[in-house]
Amino acid sequence: MESSSGSQLGKNSKTSDGRETKATSSLLLLITAIHFVALCPKGENEDARKEVNSTAQNFVHFTEEEEDIVFRMHRLVGNRWELIAGRIPGRTAEEVEKFWAIKHQAT
Repeated sequence: MESSSGSQLGKNSKTSDGRETKATSSLLLLITAIHFVALCPKGENEDARKEVNSTAQNFVHFTEEEEDIVFRMHRLVGNRWELIAGRIPGRTAEEVEKFWAIKHQAT
């Protein structure tokens, strides 16, 4: 399967420590949400449809460098979101916490 840029989807889709790259993660979330909503008949599983839509809308996009900082800082200081956000210019504690919650929702 090829993406719009012409590169293969599976190529370089994970970082050296096994995490998915931002582009792959975002693409998979979008594809899953679109297919779920399209296959789910109206009226049935309305709560699940709302959850998928809100998750897709609330997804916070971080660069790979920002993701790396969040993961390393969380390992050091735990859930101290204000301290972690202070290390990433332009990010609030709420954005960092939301990013962390969404990234770890499926695990």
